[in-house]
Amino acid sequence: MPEHEDLQPNTGHAPSVRPAHHLDLHSLERSVWAHVSHSPISSMWDLQGLSLKEIAKRTWTGIDDDNLFGRASQLAYSFFSAIFPALIAMSSIMGLIAKSSSHLYLELLHRIGGLIPPSAFQLVIQTFQQTTSASTAGKVSLGLIVALFSASVGVSAIQDTLNTVYKVKETRPFWKARLEAMGLTILVAAIVVIALLTLFAGDFTANYLEHRFYGSYALSIVLRIVAWTLASLLMVLSFEVMYYFCPDVQNSRWRWFTPGGLIGLSGWVAGSIGLRIYLHYFNSYSVTYGSLGAVIILLLWFYLTGAMILLGAEVNSEIEHAVAERAIKSGAVAVPSSDATARVDL
Repeated sequence: MPEHEDLQPNTGHAPSVRPAHHLDLHSLERSVWAHVSHSPISSMWDLQGLSLKEIAKRTWTGIDDDNLFGRASQLAYSFFSAIFPALIAMSSIMGLIAKSSSHLYLELLHRIGGLIPPSAFQLVIQTFQQTTSASTAGKVSLGLIVALFSASVGVSAIQDTLNTVYKVKETRPFWKARLEAMGLTILVAAIVVIALLTLFAGDFTANYLEHRFYGSYALSIVLRIVAWTLASLLMVLSFEVMYYFCPDVQNSRWRWFTPGGLIGLSGWVAGSIGLRIYLHYFNSYSVTYGSLGAVIILLLWFYLTGAMILLGAEVNSEIEHAVAERAIKSGAVAVPSSDATARVDL
């Protein structure tokens, strides 16, 4: 395959033959982002001569240009609005599978509660139990569509934000974008549940071996390491699913593992653990805000979650932007047509 085959634009129109050096800065930017939307690179790990320092510098500039931290605040509000409908929807799905799933469901929630600050997690559990205590499984199941629609608010917010990161205009009709958001909500929830089940199964099996067989302590440690590794890979997969489906780019390329996904997940785990440690030693929110302290802590954790999702997407988009810019400037690929650049939203 030719060296730059992956960089050829696929617009459905004859590419312009204008030399890149005849473009002004604004036109060059539009052309580069149009190329990113139409011709994604095959591998994010092949930087094609770009240095890590340059990628980091571009990412930092992109964070400021895209108002990433401000948009993370918007995501935090959307996540907060969507969390309880999402929990109800997940509970309904599990209830359709097994009548006794409530105990397993609460066990899975406690697994992920290892990352959520304790006071915020207690607020989630108490509110969820109050919401579902008066509802039968049948009533909750009948409300599954409504719950999924409400839960997809968070994914819809990610769609809008990743469009900004990739500088593309939203062209999907509202109903189509919302249906995709609902489907993506189910898919991401399923991946998270499988990851939690993996941790649960690994821990259960390790405990069983420790009590059943003498001297199996080393094996139980290996099982726990394997379970955490698989769960981490599944969580990376949840990031990659969002990065693939959310932005309304012209051509998407599926990638199992990207630098953005790795950085986003690592930052989320490290930030969540750091927040727990900070709140353990310096928790003054309850003193300052009273009963609202748990709500503020939960919003802060959602802000961290949204920021890390966007940071991973920003890293990926800047890698693609840098590679496309170099290819266009060098003349390795043609400048995209005016129809392709029309969908760019700078």
